[in-house]
Amino acid sequence: MVSYTFYAKALRLFQAYPSLSKILIVSTVGGGSLLAFSDDCRPFLRVFTDGGQQPESKKKKVVVLGTGWAATSFLKYLKSESYEVQVVSPRNYFAFTPLLPSVTNGTVEARSIVEPIRNILSKRPYQIDFKEAECFKIDASNKTLHCRSAQVTNLGGKEEFTVDYDILIIAVGAQVNTFNTPGVSEYAHFLKEVEDAQKLRNTLVDCFERANLPSVSDEERKRILHFVVVGGGPVGVEFAAELHDVVVQDIAKLYPSVNNLAKITLLEAGDHILNMYDKRITKFAETKFQRDGIDLKTGSMVTKLSAKDVSTKDRATGECGSIPYGLVVWSTGIAPRPVILDFMKQIGQGSRRVLATDEWLRVEGCDSVYALGDCATINQRKAMEDILAIFGQVKKDDTNFLNKQEFRKVIGDITERYPQVQLYLKKSKVKNMVALLDKYEGEIDIEKFKEALSQVDSQMKNLPATAQVAAQQGINILGNLLH
Repeated sequence: MVSYTFYAKALRLFQAYPSLSKILIVSTVGGGSLLAFSDDCRPFLRVFTDGGQQPESKKKKVVVLGTGWAATSFLKYLKSESYEVQVVSPRNYFAFTPLLPSVTNGTVEARSIVEPIRNILSKRPYQIDFKEAECFKIDASNKTLHCRSAQVTNLGGKEEFTVDYDILIIAVGAQVNTFNTPGVSEYAHFLKEVEDAQKLRNTLVDCFERANLPSVSDEERKRILHFVVVGGGPVGVEFAAELHDVVVQDIAKLYPSVNNLAKITLLEAGDHILNMYDKRITKFAETKFQRDGIDLKTGSMVTKLSAKDVSTKDRATGECGSIPYGLVVWSTGIAPRPVILDFMKQIGQGSRRVLATDEWLRVEGCDSVYALGDCATINQRKAMEDILAIFGQVKKDDTNFLNKQEFRKVIGDITERYPQVQLYLKKSKVKNMVALLDKYEGEIDIEKFKEALSQVDSQMKNLPATAQVAAQQGINILGNLLH
């Protein structure tokens, strides 16, 4: 009754003084709702409903594709509540992929390297929506994602749906690159997912069990227990090393009659394994393999796989050969997923082999879209491309020369803008860029400046496709960019 009397008096006041009609009366009522009344005493805005629901958010919508290292690191680091965040991925867990070789060899259980993504997201201070689905098309012009359910649909519901975004984070990873080699898809094992590791583990055990049968000949036992790894990258090298340890330490006790027949061969088309790392790491790994009895064949390209043999070709001599095997693991690199290939065609990157971004991980040719991890590569600008602009910043006159004092004024900006400069100085054991130019007496002209920077650009390499790189991209770059 008191509330009614109050509102009745307020209504009479509005009628007597029309100029007050713009005044709003705000009050709370029984269920905790917040109501605003105008001069006709009718509620025109419900700010909070009885159920505690909030009005539609005007936050920018950030959609993250993927639950791997890059995506998870980004989500764990992003602290701002200024965004409405949604995650779409066909995999509802995060996998600690560096331990996949250990799962294969039985030293680590598969359940020990996975964590449900919902557990990770629930620990964030703000709500993140997750959809277990696969994005099969990115419509960049309309900022829309076309997705399909990752589950078996048997309830009569729609399998496909769309998701709109304001900012898109692409972190879908990559698929194994078979280079269209005949027989790879049919006979080779891969090591990209937890399911791959479990399947590989079962095949490894089957090889030893079959070789232990009395009806198998010695020649067939040697073939069955010959394990071939194709690819000298981080995954292939790690798996070969782990497999050797398991055979020597564990298998010897379980299968003593056939243990001495086991052999491991690693095939690499290049001149060295781990060629994306420092030469000292490469040399250490090759020496370790030689000491452990792992047969390392560099310069050997695989041309075909059959059910029992690997066909090879020597890159230098062109000589062809055949290697019998019982199990072959293919880890020769990665390739973009179909959804990324289609997206690249839309934005004018169809001629490239991989999705390109700038140094801030912004997809080239597309607004409000970022890509990180294995699905993209950073198109790092070369210092030579901006030589004229850099040179123009330090010149005080119209001449083509500058002294070292002028150069020192911008050297900090150069090393920050071009990380390859700092890396080159470190590898060359040079304290700074000025020391690199000490051999030039007096003033430095633009041609000598170009000569110094060309040495830097010539040694620039792309970042390797590893979990560490993906995690750092998510934390250090995107986290700071959107925070």
